[in-house]
Amino acid sequence: MRVFSGIQPTGAKHIGNYIGAMRQYVATQDEGDAFFCIVDLHSITTDYDPRDLHDRTVDLAALLFAVGLDPDRCTLFCQSHVTAHAEAAWLLSAVTGFGQLGRMTQFKEKGDSKEFVSAGLFTYPVLMAGDILLYQTDIVPIGDDQRQHLELARDVAERFNSRYGETFKVPRGVYPEVGARIMDLQEPTKKMSTTGGTLQGTVLVLDEPDVIRKKFKTAVTDSGRDIRYAPEEKPGVSNLIEIHSVATGRTIPEVEADFDGKGYGDLKTEVGEAVVELFRPMQDRYAELRADEGELRRLLQIGAEKARATSAPTLHQMYERMGFVTR
Repeated sequence: MRVFSGIQPTGAKHIGNYIGAMRQYVATQDEGDAFFCIVDLHSITTDYDPRDLHDRTVDLAALLFAVGLDPDRCTLFCQSHVTAHAEAAWLLSAVTGFGQLGRMTQFKEKGDSKEFVSAGLFTYPVLMAGDILLYQTDIVPIGDDQRQHLELARDVAERFNSRYGETFKVPRGVYPEVGARIMDLQEPTKKMSTTGGTLQGTVLVLDEPDVIRKKFKTAVTDSGRDIRYAPEEKPGVSNLIEIHSVATGRTIPEVEADFDGKGYGDLKTEVGEAVVELFRPMQDRYAELRADEGELRRLLQIGAEKARATSAPTLHQMYERMGFVTR
């Protein structure tokens, strides 16, 4: 079985990224031949600083290894190191509908009220489809916010197969059972984000322990005093319960039972401590790895070599079946 997923190097990574993507990567790296991609080409679709892109790409590689990805058990590489991704995106654009792309929620959100909106932001999902389909992927561990993009990739695969002959596997998404959408601690009806969220409500994976504790202590809760999981009625408390469940490995009913008779202050304090302990070992490992950029580059190049070899046959099939004179 083939596993593939990608993550952008832009923006500091927060606990929502950890739960929706990184934790799933570690959990699925032994389920088959696993490929995980730092999708740096996606990161140039909005305004960015070139030096920042470079530094954050290396940061993310260190963080992914620190979280638990093992180069002996999976393949981690940079998207820009495998030119097949850009080529596949152009070929797949021929079987992607303009109307489909216009309906993408993330395009509407990121392009709204902007004076300049790049064509790359509009065609971003086609590149994502290429990323996934090149590897004959069976499962895609992914956050809930990328569900719409994966559905488009599935549509594109089916349309290509129908038009040019069976070429791609049609992948399925694997979403976290708990914590699929972690919300902002200050605005618990909005998804946690480093771009659209609040500074105090966004818990970064590399935040200092006291910063994490403070963010949880000031988290917005709800009316009433009971601690129970009811996302529509009690979004703030429900968000904290989900985070506690992920950080401790306890089920949501178990967390509810743990806090029976306790107050919101107890919940916020204990969730903060649980997250501090969850992040402590990965923060220590990250610091060690980040100090040796040369080794990180070496590991990424090894990953890119395997990714190029694995994706090449599919790209060749695409060209051949679309009628190009192949080499």
